[in-house]
Amino acid sequence: MNDGFLKNIADILENARKNAKTAVNLTMVYAYFEIGRIIVEEEQNGKNRAAYGKQILQELSEYLTAQFGKGFSVGNLKNIRQFYRVYAHDQIGETVFSQFENLPVTKTGRRFYLSWSHYLKLMRIDNADERHFYEIEAVKNDWSLSELKRQFNSALYERLALSRDRDKVYALALEGQVLETPADVVKDPYVLEFLGLQELPEYSESEMESRIIDHLQQFLLELGKGFAFVGRQVRFTFDEEHFRIDLVFYNRLLRCFVLFDLKIGELKHQDIGQMQMYVNYYDRKVKLEDENSTIGIILCKDKNNAVVEMTLPEDNSQIFASKYETVLPSKEELQRLLTEHLGDEDGGEDS
Repeated sequence: MNDGFLKNIADILENARKNAKTAVNLTMVYAYFEIGRIIVEEEQNGKNRAAYGKQILQELSEYLTAQFGKGFSVGNLKNIRQFYRVYAHDQIGETVFSQFENLPVTKTGRRFYLSWSHYLKLMRIDNADERHFYEIEAVKNDWSLSELKRQFNSALYERLALSRDRDKVYALALEGQVLETPADVVKDPYVLEFLGLQELPEYSESEMESRIIDHLQQFLLELGKGFAFVGRQVRFTFDEEHFRIDLVFYNRLLRCFVLFDLKIGELKHQDIGQMQMYVNYYDRKVKLEDENSTIGIILCKDKNNAVVEMTLPEDNSQIFASKYETVLPSKEELQRLLTEHLGDEDGGEDS
């Protein structure tokens, strides 16, 4: 191994650390990408690539550790090499991030927007569309690493994709989640593992509601972008009778109220009728003229889709019934359902 190879990498790290006062993580991400490129190119020069690659990483680790201290174990260098391999020819919808056009661009035309810790998580997602979706959403919503991990573990991509047609599934990888219609804010199921309900032998709707309020920040993360909390047990009076809505939110992107009714059992058609009345009241008595129609979401433990479809009008765009899960779902199962979902669309097109 020649000295130029080692010094080249050392110079990259030295320059990166000089610029690290203003953007430590982002600067290092670009530095690691460049280091990964040099490692891969150097490995390709060896006759026995596997053995030579192992030798390179070991010598490089020893050299960089002596020069810069901790952080350059063989394991970490393997991550840096893998980072380059994943992102060398990976492109993302740049128009989504027009505000970041001043960021540096790699020789392959790629920009990076997140911390190294974020990319360590993202690069382990094999499906490129899914990986792009989580990167876009993490940037748009300023997700911390723990928030990114939680959204991935809750299978957010699969849950959103299952409620969309083929074109909108592909759009998730190009633009992330875009809110244009009431249906765009709805997930089915909602994952509420953070409430700790699975640990209780039984619980009431009021207990579930209280736990949502106690974990409001996590519930807002699960709801998605644009949501602001308005109130719980919001009371209104109609025809001398008092009613209470479990939870009321406002979505600033859709510019409408979003009402939630909690049901710990199976959904009944009477529940849908009740939500319809809540939505009608808000549309006629509460919302302003320039605001959009109210959305009603019934969160239930179980539901019969046939009952929901028969109870709601065919042109319904305001009332939704979604199941909730108290534990993280199986990503494998949701991926299987998504494959079937897209396959069903293929069958529909052929028929």
